[in-house]
Amino acid sequence: MLWITTLFVTAVALNLAIELWLNIKNQFHISRHRAEVPSDFSEVVSLEAHHKAADYSRAKLQLSRFILFFDAAVLLFMTLGGGFQEIYNYWLATDLAPIWRDTAFLLSTFWFLSLLHLPFSIISTFKIEEAFGFNKMTPVKFVTDLLKQWALVLVIGLPLIWAILTIMDTYFDQAWWFYTWVVWMAFNLILIWAYPKWIAPIFNKFTPLEEGEMKQRIEALLERTGFESNGIFVMDGSSRSGHGNAYFTGFGKNKRIVFFDTLLETLTPEEVEAVLAHELGHFKHGHIKKRLFESFALSLAGLAILGWLAQQIEFYTGLGMTTQTPAAALLLFMTAIPVMFFFLGPISAFKSRKHEFEADAFASEAVGSSPLISALLKMYRDNASSLTPDPTYSGYHDSHPPAKIRIDHLKSLEK
Repeated sequence: MLWITTLFVTAVALNLAIELWLNIKNQFHISRHRAEVPSDFSEVVSLEAHHKAADYSRAKLQLSRFILFFDAAVLLFMTLGGGFQEIYNYWLATDLAPIWRDTAFLLSTFWFLSLLHLPFSIISTFKIEEAFGFNKMTPVKFVTDLLKQWALVLVIGLPLIWAILTIMDTYFDQAWWFYTWVVWMAFNLILIWAYPKWIAPIFNKFTPLEEGEMKQRIEALLERTGFESNGIFVMDGSSRSGHGNAYFTGFGKNKRIVFFDTLLETLTPEEVEAVLAHELGHFKHGHIKKRLFESFALSLAGLAILGWLAQQIEFYTGLGMTTQTPAAALLLFMTAIPVMFFFLGPISAFKSRKHEFEADAFASEAVGSSPLISALLKMYRDNASSLTPDPTYSGYHDSHPPAKIRIDHLKSLEK
């Protein structure tokens, strides 16, 4: 067995074992604490709501366990089982020019993989989310959104894949990975800039926030913190889901502040101001820029590694492909190699939680801890978020601190 095959199979098995252990551990931990609402939350979260959150978490964990086995099986079949090679052989038999053949190969493979996951999306939306009262999506809207996503991938992905494959084919024996990185970096920056104004409205309606106390509070907060935006908008999140959230997106003059309409229905103006202050904390601490730069650095390192791997015959044969082309190298690197770096996930989660603490501290200084605590308690309740996740699972996966730790941190800042 080739070294890369051994490493790949070991990584798949180890990742599956760890994820399965954490999943089951988290479910048992949540179930053990289902009977009683934690004292810190009892004034806002009823026992019925606590039961709902525990059952909702359990349903999602059960589905994710099945997905773990399914994903591992699909990955092994498509690589070592020859699935990717069979798809490539199909396009190889066509009369397409090599660059268009390889582009079609990548697009069709990604489409096929997304199609395999479609049943899980349907189960999640129309069974789990529906059962717990969160789904507002109709089958027609679900299909419409799916077709929009596929069309968007085609419009954006086709020229991007063609450009990258052209670069790889032209400079395959040289530093093609660096030129590809430049194109990838430019593409991401353009996408971040264009998303608020051109892409997001394809799926949701965005209306300017109405005049009133809430808008006055937000504008005063923006002025105090020196944040400039291209507007404050309300998104029709209720057309698809009962979950609520808030975020800001874009950069430069295209930054937008967005509130889900479901969030505004449950929070007071003071609480909405606190939620926004938290989001502005990410901006003030430079978290968005840091994550972007880290992403670019990791992508450069990854492409440099691919530049070496693409020259090794064992890279292709060890992962089930007999074809040694730029398209095959790119596909294997995007689907098979990430599983070998699964240990980076907990590191990213830890850094994200650190950023959340910093953003909370900024919000506490800007508007006080009490309104943010009040807002978070309502959001935990309304989104059926588990108040008692397993600490090990949370430390490995969660991008946000557990509810109790986060609330305790805000209380300490208030004191």
